[in-house]
Amino acid sequence: MAAAVAPPVGSWRDQVLEVQSAPEKMPGMYTRLAPVYEAWARVAESRARRRVLTLAALRPGEDVLEVATGTGVQLARLARGNRGGRTVGVELAPGMVKRTGARLEQAQLDGRVELIEASALDLPLADEGFDLVVNSYMLDLLPRDDIPRALSEFKRVLRPGGRIVLSNMTVGERPTHRIWDWAYSRGVVLTANCRGVLAGPVLRELGFAHIRREYLAQMLFPTEIVTATKEDL
Repeated sequence: MAAAVAPPVGSWRDQVLEVQSAPEKMPGMYTRLAPVYEAWARVAESRARRRVLTLAALRPGEDVLEVATGTGVQLARLARGNRGGRTVGVELAPGMVKRTGARLEQAQLDGRVELIEASALDLPLADEGFDLVVNSYMLDLLPRDDIPRALSEFKRVLRPGGRIVLSNMTVGERPTHRIWDWAYSRGVVLTANCRGVLAGPVLRELGFAHIRREYLAQMLFPTEIVTATKEDL
């Protein structure tokens, strides 16, 4: 299990590279990647996925939202663990929506999960409707200014006391884990426009509480898993 570590100090904007490709290109890029994405996920993201599900700590009958479902693997696992509750998935890339829908149908979960094609920056969901929001490997695709926008949307749809669990490509903490950002900063994009981000400082700016960060690497690919709660005022 990855050890808990404190979020890096200093301005997160100074430590995070800006994206190189325009955000409007991402849905098309990930639609093209959809048929092969799981091959990458198995070698670089599988440990993080398992840890996210553990930290999500699903409770019976909760209202659960996953933003950026990808191919639907994690959404299906959340739905299986959320019998008696509401499970909603949001995804922007049409190819990923199609993959997620097919996976849910194959698992006979399509009747229990609401799947919406929409942007994380403008969720078509009511305020304070969810107990848990899960989001994986999406913030690392967004321009720096859009990271707070997305997390603000997550906060809006969370109920007071609600939980958030994020996994992102992050800034490498070991020299070998920094190869991805080193290449990205030189115009060599090895990670479908992902680069290392830091969610903890942004959550702190937005007023989230109980922020906790874990760091792990799989195939030298650095991931942070960040949990927090929306304060119950």
